[in-house]
Amino acid sequence: MSRNFPFYSVNLLFLSVILFVLGNCTSPSVSDLTDEDFLNKHIGFLASEEMQGRLAGSIFEAKASNYISDRFLLYGLIPSGDDGTYLQQFVLSGPMANMLDAENLISRNVTGSIPGSRYPNRVIIIGAHYDGQGFGGPISMDHDADLTIHPSADDNASGTVGLLYLARYFSMYRPDLTVQLVAFSGEEMGLLGSSHFVEEMGGSTDNIVAMINLDMIGRLSEGNLTLFGTGSANIWNELLDEIEQDSLQISRVETGAGSSDHAPFYSAGIPVLHYFTGNHEDYHRPTDTTDKINAQGMIWILDHIKEVVYQFADIDPDQIEFTGERNPQPGIMSGDRVTLGVMPDYSFSGRGFRIEGVREGQPADLAGLLSGDIIIQMDGIEVSDIYSYMETLNEFESGQQIDIRIIRDGNEIDFVLTF
Repeated sequence: MSRNFPFYSVNLLFLSVILFVLGNCTSPSVSDLTDEDFLNKHIGFLASEEMQGRLAGSIFEAKASNYISDRFLLYGLIPSGDDGTYLQQFVLSGPMANMLDAENLISRNVTGSIPGSRYPNRVIIIGAHYDGQGFGGPISMDHDADLTIHPSADDNASGTVGLLYLARYFSMYRPDLTVQLVAFSGEEMGLLGSSHFVEEMGGSTDNIVAMINLDMIGRLSEGNLTLFGTGSANIWNELLDEIEQDSLQISRVETGAGSSDHAPFYSAGIPVLHYFTGNHEDYHRPTDTTDKINAQGMIWILDHIKEVVYQFADIDPDQIEFTGERNPQPGIMSGDRVTLGVMPDYSFSGRGFRIEGVREGQPADLAGLLSGDIIIQMDGIEVSDIYSYMETLNEFESGQQIDIRIIRDGNEIDFVLTF
């Protein structure tokens, strides 16, 4: 199998030496922090009032991208964005961008790489979205509240700072494989940043062994962690079995589909893992604040991710087989596709697609659907899981009226819904 490393070029070799020197010269204000203090400090900043919820396309998202870029530089990561920078720009579009008055605004991913010490042409991508919910509105679960800052601490300052933590760690203890770290934007508007990233890769994916996604990793409770995507490759279960997990109670979910940034990679045929500590009552609400973050729980999760990365040194890439299903249009609300206006229950693994929340004034709300309903059929098409739900949305157009069947309190109920 031909493996060409597309993320940085030879003309950056001198820059890489300089950056790695910088990465080893961290200031006392950073290096003297305990791991918990490091996590709390950076989450506290990203989820602060000053950052105004980090809505994609806003000046506060741009401020957050600069903050992440500065840390990537400090830790010595090689720029992997546009024109030798850490930034990869794209244009926001689609129904959610339109509803949030962000249509056609510029957004940006932030990406840098740490070359592998033995296998620089083998790449693991670790990603997390850094955009938040801004002041709420259509994106908020607090439908009746006035517009107010949604700090977005768990969703997803937690994953973003987890990314910074791993960037710092791997810059000091380089793994055998290259690690490319990506802070995505536009996730809250339909996976726009991660979809753009995958599109820009084109067909150059042979050297990517896996993608690991950190989305909502800040609320570990009783050690309960969900790993999505364990059925996306033949190596995951055996690899995970080798890792000590005394502090974690891990539930494995096979599907790599979903409404977070691993989904476009899964749809491109890349093995994925999505780390997730579960839904909570503060999801997409102004109460998703820093004081509720479990920093020690995050450390256990990040230590687990370190071990996953190091395990790849002993795996021949030619033996890694993608075992999921490709889907060329992965995002629930991406592009010009219709949307029900619902939040998915990521942890649900039964028959159908379970709704975690319903946005006020959207098609599901107007049709009478509620949080907790499980969609099992749309216009006569069976919905078996979140993956088939996303594919089924492709069949419909704006203004179309369909029959939709759900399970509520154990009973099957039919509704009429208009997109």
